Amino acid sequence: MSYTLKMHRVFSAPPERVYRAFIHPDAIAKWLAPHGFTARVEHAEVKPGGSYKITLTNFATGTQHHLHGTYHEVIPNQLLRYTDCFSTPEVKGEIEVTLIFEKVSVGTSLHIIQVGYPDLVPPSACYLSWQESLQLLSWLVNPHILDG
Repeated sequence: MSYTLKMHRVFSAPPERVYRAFIHPDAIAKWLAPHGFTARVEHAEVKPGGSYKITLTNFATGTQHHLHGTYHEVIPNQLLRYTDCFSTPEVKGEIEVTLIFEKVSVGTSLHIIQVGYPDLVPPSACYLSWQESLQLLSWLVNPHILDG
């Protein structure tokens, strides 16, 4: 069995900045890892048919978890659709991820939909991890810091 996760978050940053945080390897490494983990983007080719690989490392134990997948639809500043696959043998299958970036009066409305999440991972754990990651993302994209 599998399940679907749906999340929504509003950022005070414009869609271009929020979108860029999902495609720029250094930005992904800064916000993606939930508390207690580090992230390293091994590669990311953000285009239809392109692939990515990300390593998440449990800081306390050193255990590594690898995510990889393929980009299926890329509309800059509006939509990303890709798959997530875990390299962990007990977590099988593909998760279809859709990210919708919408310009709103205060910045960006982001909708996240993940279809096919394996039952082995409890939904509450996924939501908690996403909440932590999205808070880190907001700290990255919301400030508008001028150079100079």
